[in-house]
Amino acid sequence: MANSSHDDAYKEKFRPNADKALESEVEAALAGVSMDELYSFDKPRSAGAAATPGSQARKGKIISIGKDDIFVDFGGKSQGVVPIIQFEDVEPKVGDEFDFIVDRYDEREGVLILNRKGVVSGHVTWENLEVGQIVEGTVTGANKGGLELEIKTMRAFMPSGQVALYFTPDIESLVGQRMTVEVTQFDRAAKNLIVSRRAILEREKEEAKTKLMLELAEGQTRRGTVRSVMDYGAFVDLGGVDGLLHISEMSHRRGRHPSEFVKVGDLVDVKILKLDKETGKLSLSLKSAMPDPWANVESRYPVGMTLTGRVTKIESFGAFVEAEEGLEGLLPISEISWQRIGKVSDVLKDGDIIKLVVLSMDPAQRRMSFSLKQAGPDPWAQAKETYAVDSNVTGRVTRVVDFGAFVELEPGLEGLVHISELAGHRVRSASDVVKVGDEVQVRVLEVDKDARRISLSIKKAAEAAAAPAPAAAATTTPAKKKKRPELRGGLDWNW
Repeated sequence: MANSSHDDAYKEKFRPNADKALESEVEAALAGVSMDELYSFDKPRSAGAAATPGSQARKGKIISIGKDDIFVDFGGKSQGVVPIIQFEDVEPKVGDEFDFIVDRYDEREGVLILNRKGVVSGHVTWENLEVGQIVEGTVTGANKGGLELEIKTMRAFMPSGQVALYFTPDIESLVGQRMTVEVTQFDRAAKNLIVSRRAILEREKEEAKTKLMLELAEGQTRRGTVRSVMDYGAFVDLGGVDGLLHISEMSHRRGRHPSEFVKVGDLVDVKILKLDKETGKLSLSLKSAMPDPWANVESRYPVGMTLTGRVTKIESFGAFVEAEEGLEGLLPISEISWQRIGKVSDVLKDGDIIKLVVLSMDPAQRRMSFSLKQAGPDPWAQAKETYAVDSNVTGRVTRVVDFGAFVELEPGLEGLVHISELAGHRVRSASDVVKVGDEVQVRVLEVDKDARRISLSIKKAAEAAAAPAPAAAATTTPAKKKKRPELRGGLDWNW
């Protein structure tokens, strides 16, 4: 229990005065982690040690610029020197004012050794440490809540949420790397130090965004990194500026969710559709940066051409089939099979690879249609020869209607038995005589190949089966009639 109170007292030293968001993050990172576990310090710390503020940033004026150093005046007799290399991002001039952090005092030269605020401090110590100071350190370990760093001779802790701009699942991979970080909190007495790399990255991104926004224009194609994927699209970082890539602009092909097209970390080439420089909002398109699959489609897929496609979506009226990525056409239900089908899903399913024939093409409307049945043999082509008039054949009842029944002779080839041809007696309802699935004998009455109609008769097939076979012709002479013997008494019965 005593150890718990000891740890809680030290965690209070990490509570900032102003940044509530960072306070919550540090508390979450330190939850259940002791100070000894966090830093692996050998020396015990006093729970009652009070934090002492470091030196504050001071505004100074440039009074002279040398080859390697710049001299700064703070007023009175206070002057300092700062390396000119710390002004790579700006062009300093005499009279300019900047914020500086005192690194140390050079007694021999009688000047302050300075670091420009926001640049890496080369000689940071516990004595000249300051919130907001930029320092360099090496990652020495990773634990439950973040990274351990060594900065000069000081140990520091960086919460996992402060490591990068975006969530980094594998922070252990950063062990051994050297990185630039910003001091966010410290306790000089207890030698506790909290740093952030994210704060630096956010400023760099904001600077890059300002510069990039001047360069961006609608119609440009830029390379970016997918940072997040949502239900409605994805956000792409173009190098400091995030833009929205809506799902409708991800691909020419059909898709249900953005994750089917992109994932976090992907490098993509996108086209800028809309740009609002005042708000910084961008609308991006991935498919507009790709070749248009409908370009020259008439020459690549002429009407009558046979091709192989993939079923992408099933509808009640047919199926959509992809000929190539982004190029889809409709396969109407009437063109799926030569035989009648109830539902498209009875024949096809998503992902099926099928052979098709191009029926129609309209590049202006980005529409094309296919036929599946015409890609196979037409059963009606030889119907007249296969099913001669007055021949009897066997078929299966596929539909029963008010005016008769349809009988399938082979897949894709149906004929009609009119109600008057169902039986030799009067029929009130076709269902009184046949039902779907029945196998029946029918006689072919008529074949119209052009109209794709066959007239059949169950009645005539039954009559033909019931008729007696014709009698065989006599080939022998009749036997002679025997003469009856005469009866006794002279009587003769042959009168």
